[in-house]
Amino acid sequence: MIMRNKFDVELEDLNLDLIRMGARAEETITKVVSVIENCDMEGAKEIIEDDDLVDAMARQIESRSMKLIMKQQPVAKDLRMISTALKMITDIERICDQAADISEITLCVCKEIVIEKPKHIPKMGKTTAQMVHMAVESYVHRDMELAEKVIEMDNEVDRLYDVVKNELLEMAIRDKDKIDQIVDFLMIAKYLERIGDHAENIAEWTVFSETGVHKDKRIL
Repeated sequence: MIMRNKFDVELEDLNLDLIRMGARAEETITKVVSVIENCDMEGAKEIIEDDDLVDAMARQIESRSMKLIMKQQPVAKDLRMISTALKMITDIERICDQAADISEITLCVCKEIVIEKPKHIPKMGKTTAQMVHMAVESYVHRDMELAEKVIEMDNEVDRLYDVVKNELLEMAIRDKDKIDQIVDFLMIAKYLERIGDHAENIAEWTVFSETGVHKDKRIL
């Protein structure tokens, strides 16, 4: 019984670590929206510098998870929680990596803006930021309805990406001499689209943590 109580405490510590990492991703993606909209150079530099902190958080959660599996044979529900942590840290880490990538591109773009920023990129940023926030909240509160909303929202991000991509392709045909910056904006849009995918993944793993079902397939 004592061993089980200790295991429960360690499992809750793991849960709190995961929530803290999710909160860090929320903060990062909110900041990157400002970076995109306002050419916030200082914000961009902060995101790039803080990326190592997120990587360290991921490694700590990974280590905690493996120790919990080795220390005690977890029951199905506990194993779902640990498996969810191991899966979600990958998506959270990628969100922050891609925010850093966007920041690096923005630092270059904002030195000399030679084309008009595609008008749908800020909307993409706000939508993906909302998705990340809702995905983390769905996990914190075990809110399956909210998780499903996040999954549905990814279609809107994909639609916006297609709009931006087509707009930039048309621009590339008209202004071949501005191709470098056109590609930069296309990469920003692509990274935002990927962040939306990772938010969707977090929501799907939240559903799995409660049901044992992932993408309509029972796993645990």
